Formats: sequence, C-alpha cells, structure tokens
Amino acid sequence: MPTIKTPILGGSYTARSLNEAANRMINLYSEVTPEGGKEAGYLMRCPGTRLVATVGTGPIRGMWQSKSVLYVVSGNEFYKVGSDWVPVFIGNVDNGVDTVSMSDNGYQVFIACNPRAFIYNITTTAFAEITDPDFVGARSVAFIGGYFVFNEPFSQRVWVTTLLDGTSVDPLDFASAEAGTDNIRTLIADHKEIWLFGANTIEVWYNAGNVDYPLSPISGAYIETGIEAYRSLAKCDNSLFWLGSDTRGDGIVYRTNGYTPIRVSTHALEWQIQNYGKMTDAIGYSYQMDGHLFYVLTFPSANKTWCYDISTGLWHERGEFNETTDSFTRHRSNCQAYFNEEIITGDFDNGNIYAFDMAVYTDNGNMNKWVRSWRALPTGQNDLKRTIHHSLQLDCETGRGTATGQGQHPLVNLRWSDDGGHTWGNYHAMSLGAGGDWGTRVIWRRLGMTTKLRDRVYEISGTDPVRMDIMGAQLDISATRS
Repeated sequence: MPTIKTPILGGSYTARSLNEAANRMINLYSEVTPEGGKEAGYLMRCPGTRLVATVGTGPIRGMWQSKSVLYVVSGNEFYKVGSDWVPVFIGNVDNGVDTVSMSDNGYQVFIACNPRAFIYNITTTAFAEITDPDFVGARSVAFIGGYFVFNEPFSQRVWVTTLLDGTSVDPLDFASAEAGTDNIRTLIADHKEIWLFGANTIEVWYNAGNVDYPLSPISGAYIETGIEAYRSLAKCDNSLFWLGSDTRGDGIVYRTNGYTPIRVSTHALEWQIQNYGKMTDAIGYSYQMDGHLFYVLTFPSANKTWCYDISTGLWHERGEFNETTDSFTRHRSNCQAYFNEEIITGDFDNGNIYAFDMAVYTDNGNMNKWVRSWRALPTGQNDLKRTIHHSLQLDCETGRGTATGQGQHPLVNLRWSDDGGHTWGNYHAMSLGAGGDWGTRVIWRRLGMTTKLRDRVYEISGTDPVRMDIMGAQLDISATRS
C-alpha cells in the first residue's frame, strides 16, 4: 500500500477548469519554515477580529493616525480617538459611503471626500469645509515638502495648497499630467515622490522647489500601465500595489519595482476578477503582522476579499461565513491603520473598529470558518487509474481545545469531490482533541474509490474557536489496474 504526502500546503489557485486546479484556501495562510522545520512550511489561521471601539454608526470610510491620535470618518461624521479608544465627535463631512482619502501636514488633517474636502486644525481644533473659491474639489490627497497635493476629479490636473495651509489654494497652483491623455484617477506620496495614476498611464513627479509651482515630472518615470480601481492603491514592502488597467485590458494586480510594474496576480485570480463584472469599486489596504506583509483587496460588488502574502508570494481568500446561505462574503474590513500598537480595521457596514488578533479565532465573537481544498495526488502523478483511498491523516497540532464553551471538543470536517471539485460529498468530522490532549491523531479511514474521472479533491474545514496549524497530510492509497 503506497503512502504519499498529499499536497495540502500552498495557496489558493482555482483555475478556469476545476479539473485542472481546485485549490482553495479561506481564512488560512502559509508560512515558510526556512530551516529546522518538520516540513518546508505550514498553514495557520488568519487573525480574528476583536472589537476595540464603536465610532458613530458607520460605515468606517477612512482612518488616519497622527501624533498619537486616530482620525476617523464614520458615515458623514468626523471623529478623533485617543489611546483610551473613546471617540470624540468633531464635525460632519459629506453624506457619501465611499472610502475617503486623508493626510496631514503636522498641523492640519485634510479629508478628501471626492469632490468635497475638509480641514481639521490639530492645534486650534477648528474644523470646516474648504471654501476657497479656487478649490475645485479633491478625489485623493497626499503630503510632500510642506504641501497638500490633490487631484481634481475627472481631469488631468494636480493641485497644491498654500505651504502648510490646506485651507488656501492659489488659482495658478496646478499642473497637468499630459504625458498621456487619460485623467488622473488617484495619487499617492511615496519615497518623497508623487505618483499620478491614470486609467492607462502613471507619471511620477517630485518636489523641485520651483517658485511658481513646486512639482515637476521625473524624466523617464512614465509607465504605460494605469489603475482600474483608484481605491485599490496601497503601500507595502517599500512598493505600491494596485489593481491595474491599460489600453490592452484590465484586472491584473501589480506592485512596483522602481518604476516598473510587476504582475503579482495569478491567471486563476485574474479569471475570478474578470467574472466579478464590476472591479472599479475594489478597495485595497496593507498591513504587517509577525513579519508577514499582506496586501488585502476587496471587491464590494462581488462580495469577495483576496489577500496577497508578500512573504510567500501566495494568495488566499478572507471572508465572513454565512451559515444561512452556506457561503462566504467579503471580509468586514473597509480600511486599515496602525494605532495604539494594534493593526486596526474599520467595518464596511457599521461603526465598529476591530483589532487583528492572532489569538482570537472569531470575527467580533461570531463564528469564523476556515477552509482548505486541494487535489489528492501531487502534480504529474495522476496516471488516470482508479485509486482506492484507504486513509488520510492530517498532520496538525492537536490538543488545543478550550476550557469552556464552543471549542472544548473541536472538530475538523473532511469531504471530497470525485468530479474535479464540481460537486461534493458529505462531511466527516474528526476530533482535534481536548485541551492538552497533544497525542490526538486526526485520521479518516475507508474513503472509497475514485470514480470515472479517476481524480479526487479533498477539503477540510473547521469553525471551532481554536488555533489551527497544519504541517501536511499523508494519504494511503492503492491503484487498480485501470
């Protein structure tokens, strides 16, 4: 009876043809073990969410940290939050629901609500809408060299405010990004440069210190790739990440390498994105936890969230499980900040602010489900003969049951598909062991024979609020003659 290591490790890759690849991973991610590990890596649960504050009624449209204070746009209200997590109402902004862009110059916080914009004076606590008659509206804002920089909606023009004063705009303090013919969709400050993103092109400018207008384009920093979803832009790993587009098409996720865009999405993910129909509303943010750098990309219309782990180069899904529909929806995070030594995110539907916590295995107390599906046989080893599956043993850390409540006797559920992942059989539960029962073996026996397709896809999942670390899986099989 041959025993093989079935390829449970890796990331999500569900191809256009499920018969080719049906590897799905939800609320789990991989960590590589560089040396001394039992295996080359293992799978672990994504962080749960712990409620730290409720700010207004939501949605949380943006958060910005400055001088030990968190500034929050919740619905049409603007708040500041101190280290005690108590929100203080400052004033009202526009009535939209889309995420906003924020920046500060050390004295003022600029909130760009596309097109309206507001200024909060940190010193005087004055808060008001920008009413300068020369202000033309702002879709996105950044700060560089003493100036707030913002792009005028639906135009090629990029403006600067008066030096260290976001309330004042000179009618001549603008320039046009004219290397291409597309409008500027968004901008961002990175490494003392301003990146101007159009639908099909990117230009990079810098503060040249000019008297009339301080910004100038960098010679040669012109990129023939643009941005599809202007809110997908985020910084991470000394790079920029975004959902791109150009004159040849759209739906590819890029990161920068100098002034060169590098594709980081897979064909499988790009096919998923194309099927969403609408991608212009995608939202991106990034964060770092335990040395893993993540770029999180949510598609609100499609109700889906994807996450790229820069440390491994692998994608996985994140989401909230709906028991009624037996399906996953988008992750509740709408934006991100680092505040009070916590990675925090704002809820897309209400005023809740959560902290990511690797020791929490629920979503704000609600059930968090994880899933991993993978092809039983390693790549290239399916000789199209039927196989009898005698047993499958999961190599994972057991004995993590809780002292009370759900999770005292945690379970992992197994099911499989013999038609390439199109349909699935019943669940078969196995114990992960009570607390301290480190010697529990997770093994399923008598798993039957593959059918006409001579192929099998396994899936394991769990919902108990316990730690889950998966090092591998071992499959005992035997082949028939045909």
